Amino acid sequence: MAVGIFDSGLGGLTVLDAVTKRLPDVPFIYFGDNAHAPYGVRTADDIFNLTCASVERLWDEGCDLVILACNTASAAALKRMQETWVPPEKRVLGVFVPLIEALTERQWGDNSPPREVAVKHVALFATPATVASRAFQRELAFRAIGVDVEAQPCGGVVDAIEQGDDILAEALVRSHVEALKRRMPHPEAAILGCTHYPLMEKVFQDALGSEVKVYSQASLVAESLADYLQRRPQFLGAGTQSKFLTTGEPAGVSNKATQILRRKIAFEAA
Repeated sequence: MAVGIFDSGLGGLTVLDAVTKRLPDVPFIYFGDNAHAPYGVRTADDIFNLTCASVERLWDEGCDLVILACNTASAAALKRMQETWVPPEKRVLGVFVPLIEALTERQWGDNSPPREVAVKHVALFATPATVASRAFQRELAFRAIGVDVEAQPCGGVVDAIEQGDDILAEALVRSHVEALKRRMPHPEAAILGCTHYPLMEKVFQDALGSEVKVYSQASLVAESLADYLQRRPQFLGAGTQSKFLTTGEPAGVSNKATQILRRKIAFEAA
């Protein structure tokens, strides 16, 4: 009954942590494509091919449902995967939709026409590839009208987090927030559009100011997944054990993951 969690690196651990707390009886298999991270500076074709290869590996582990806990993959590859590649008996889901449903105050799975919402000015912080895809704006337009989105490509932040350089990561976050606020001085809400960014959520909040509501994905994705599995229990796969897989060097990846989650994490070679 395992579910797969995929990320290009370690950011998806924020989602894994939330879903394991929400669904403690479900085994989760985490796959980090650390050898090819970060995805945020790659081409759309490259991201598509790497993501498909990683998802196939999770299918081999008995995961019929895979969550792309990577906004770049969700933005640049998911639509193409669902339309051209994923077989009917499998499911691959992204992390944008739960976030947008929360922002627009819609119930999970509400497919009614787009409507006016309370929030009019939204700041989006994401990787360069996610920003270039405009996937967030496309998904938002299905659900809301009249929302102004200002997107800031946050180059360097994922690298700094993956390398454990908190000082550089904080400096980059503050620089990116400053750059966005020059174009949108008074955002009402901010979207942390990368699963690495919750690790810097306090810095984003401090730089934006207390009046800006910051939306982070992990808990929203966990709630959405619980609802999905209640409605579609047939997509609980055959896998029975939780595990961590990486294309990177397992010992180094394990040490970084342990620091992030503050509990012992042991990755295996994928």
